[in-house]
Amino acid sequence: MNQRQALIAAAMAALCVSATTATTAASKMEKCYGVAKAGQNDCASSNGSHSCAGQGWTDNSPSDWKYVAKGTCVTMGGKLTGTK
Repeated sequence: MNQRQALIAAAMAALCVSATTATTAASKMEKCYGVAKAGQNDCASSNGSHSCAGQGWTDNSPSDWKYVAKGTCVTMGGKLTGTK
């Protein structure tokens, strides 16, 4: 194995590790509706009023969501499903 092949192999290994880490982190989170503050939602609303993160207009909107640690949503006063 020459130096170039070793460098490519190392880069591919690093990509695999980072992809696995991201998947593991995401599996420990869940979407929680009704807990995001205005402008701090993580993505599109469930009712289609906007399509991007940070575009929520009101605090604790039942159609806007934020990622939280799995199992904490309901205790925070949120719901696991959004409104349409």
